[in-house]
Amino acid sequence: MVAIDPKSGDILMMVGSRDYFDKEIDGNFNVTTGFRQPGSTFKPFVYATMFKKGYTDQTILYDTSIQFAASCAPDNFTTDDVCYSPGNYDNRFRGPITVRNALAQSVNIPAVQGLYLAGIGDSIATAKSMGIESLNDFSRYGLSLVLGGGEVSLLDITAAYSVFANDGIRNPYNPVLRVEDAEGNIVDRPSLSPRRVLPEEVSRLITDILSDNAARTPGFGANSALYIPTRPVAVKTGTSNDYRDVWIIGYTPNLTVGAWVGNNDNRPMEKKVSGLVVAPLWREYMEQILPQFPIETFIPPKPEDLSDLKPILRGDWSTGGIHSILYWADKDNPRGPIPQNPSNDSQFLNWEYGVKLWATLNNII
Repeated sequence: MVAIDPKSGDILMMVGSRDYFDKEIDGNFNVTTGFRQPGSTFKPFVYATMFKKGYTDQTILYDTSIQFAASCAPDNFTTDDVCYSPGNYDNRFRGPITVRNALAQSVNIPAVQGLYLAGIGDSIATAKSMGIESLNDFSRYGLSLVLGGGEVSLLDITAAYSVFANDGIRNPYNPVLRVEDAEGNIVDRPSLSPRRVLPEEVSRLITDILSDNAARTPGFGANSALYIPTRPVAVKTGTSNDYRDVWIIGYTPNLTVGAWVGNNDNRPMEKKVSGLVVAPLWREYMEQILPQFPIETFIPPKPEDLSDLKPILRGDWSTGGIHSILYWADKDNPRGPIPQNPSNDSQFLNWEYGVKLWATLNNII
């Protein structure tokens, strides 16, 4: 576990191992600085990049079977060395879903669409500006990056979430509070170097979604371990492939806490769901530690008038016919003109096939 003060970057707590002296679990390895796959805890950086490009939290994406490899047939819903057609943790397809609900409920397929729309390079740039330093080999990453396909450290990603907690301003993490001499005189103290790395409204919108218990409820329940009724808390979980890593990172305006659970030797765990493995641990810690901090509330994002935007950007998926977002919007300029030839986008035909298949199976067209 790691706890960071988002307003200063100070590391308030670090637990790098269950037992430093236990050789059976490689106990003297500090897991907080090691690199593991973060699962869905990477999604907020992708959605933040989408918001910077002009997408809204009401933008409609489709949770349906989609083959994301343009070189593979649209009806080939397999994943191998060439093809990529991911599923969801609950093996369900929800059809049209807003970005807000997709992020709050951690639905995978809309997130993969989101990474394509945001751009892999731009999403990595967002994460890097916020403090994640390990995603440097761009050739290794594809659309699975949004589901945790790149390795990060718990320390880095917790510090990066502190940027969301601090309205888009980054304070690099600081492990040394002060240096004193033998008489207790302070001889050195780190100086703050805050820097805005994310637009204020983008940061507030991500926080608003991650603290929206109503939007989260269909996926996690109304009274899950993620919900702390005594004060507003934003939180995200993540699970890596084969259940080797489970994560949770949550924050208030004055405290960010991240936790990882897994085996140091990378063996899969027996329990499968992050909500069952790591969320209760995080919840218990937060309930004990938060009373030591003053209650502060998040500043909500300013309401935006969406009435002049395309229907697909304001939550309307049926006006004008049922199509994927690539039919209505240029991925790099979503608020610009409707594409004249949407099939010029290499993903268009596969996304359209998935949407039409969902509509047909649900007797909508």
